[in-house]
Amino acid sequence: MLGELKGGIDPAGADEHWKTGNTALNRVRDSFAKNNLKVQTSFIAAAIEKKMASEIFSQLKNRTLSYAANLTMDSQLINYCDWILKL
Repeated sequence: MLGELKGGIDPAGADEHWKTGNTALNRVRDSFAKNNLKVQTSFIAAAIEKKMASEIFSQLKNRTLSYAANLTMDSQLINYCDWILKL
């Protein structure tokens, strides 16, 4: 599993964090796919805005993204840690 962790809490920069993180995750997926390997990916952030939340949710639904969580929500952070421990 490889993931992106974005700790900035400024909502104004959240979308940019998602764009750069998503680009990096796509490069990871492409690299693994070239070797016929599948990798699980996650995106964890302290600020998630509505527009990016829709994109993240779409990727979760179609299984492009394996897991996502908002660090400022304890329940999501706990669930993420549980997910990692079960890998």
